[in-house]
Amino acid sequence: MEYMASKLMAQKQLISPKNILIIQDIDGVCIPLVKDPMTRELESKYIYAVKEFAEEFFVLTCGEHEGPRGVNRIIERSLRSTTEPKNKELYLRGLAACGVEYQDNNGEICFEGVSKKELNFLSKVPSLIRPKFNFIVENIFPELSQEDINFHAAKSICETRFSPTINFNSLFDLVNNDSDKRKLIQISFEKMMNEIILKAESEGLKNSFFLHISPNLGNKNGRETIKLSSKDDIGSTDIQLLIKGAVKDSGVLFLLNKYIAYKTGKAPFGNNFNFRNSPNSIKEKIDLCKRTIQIEDMPLIVGVGDTITSKKNSEKSYSRGGSDRSFLEFIQKLGDEFGINNKIIFVDSSSGEVERPSTKKTGLTGISDPYDNLKFDLIFQNGPKEYISWFIKLAKKRSNFKKLLTFEFSNDTL
Repeated sequence: MEYMASKLMAQKQLISPKNILIIQDIDGVCIPLVKDPMTRELESKYIYAVKEFAEEFFVLTCGEHEGPRGVNRIIERSLRSTTEPKNKELYLRGLAACGVEYQDNNGEICFEGVSKKELNFLSKVPSLIRPKFNFIVENIFPELSQEDINFHAAKSICETRFSPTINFNSLFDLVNNDSDKRKLIQISFEKMMNEIILKAESEGLKNSFFLHISPNLGNKNGRETIKLSSKDDIGSTDIQLLIKGAVKDSGVLFLLNKYIAYKTGKAPFGNNFNFRNSPNSIKEKIDLCKRTIQIEDMPLIVGVGDTITSKKNSEKSYSRGGSDRSFLEFIQKLGDEFGINNKIIFVDSSSGEVERPSTKKTGLTGISDPYDNLKFDLIFQNGPKEYISWFIKLAKKRSNFKKLLTFEFSNDTL
């Protein structure tokens, strides 16, 4: 009962604030995690609920909007139309490729801050991966035919425009519960992706790219730490080549800038602000907000994610990471600095096809720890399905509240 009551309480708290902004991840949050991204599905009622929030909602994902694997294709499949999403402005507004690819509800894309030379290199990455993929897989699975290797290559090599990716799930299916084999796959492909960064550097792109590993165990010396597989945890499942600076906490700044510009007519960080203009550290980001954003313009921000990790090293030492951690920590600290009760929501994505630590089985072990600064206001233990149901109800209540406000305002001005 307490579990349900907290969600109802949160709904009540989020219905009536003057300014509210929801920043939400996608995979594992509103879409169950699947081994093959081409089979992802999104509930149509959720898409219409997002529309109810209008300018108060953005996605922030390391996936992409466009392309065969993009979320826009999922929207079109869910609505059984390639024209309705554009005509009715039903595409998910926000940032993809961890902060590079912005789109509005019409599906209009922009990607400021990316050079033509970087785009050209990114377009070559899948063809650079293929021969290396063959070599690695032949060594680990000598019994596989070339036809089998080609089958797994098609599932594993993601030809995305801004974030070419190697995904391990198809190969993990071959090893069952052999965590040593899974580790070998992870280590081999991390080495391969680092070789591609060296290739970029040899072509004059020294500070252009970095590897985003999901899930990871945090950042050390500018490099994300891979989460190696164990008997109880599958560990990292994919590695993306991303443009340097494309991190989700910088994405929050970009989206906040868009939101305030829409509300007030003035962008606090400037009209041309993008991920390349963003300060690096959380402290610098907060300082920028405090210098340029008026307290009355700062919304109550709701951050929603699922990929957060914590691994115990010793009595009080933990490695903490996950692709959603940085943006949720930033939202939490921003709320503290501005005296606003920002909400941090964790969606347990362990019920999908990809093995993750489960809050139902082991509490927050593997996700958080007693010394973790990141605290969750809400936990959806039953995953995306439960979150979507809550979100749809909140969207309706918030929409009704805004209509009532508009009605009262128009009556007052008569």
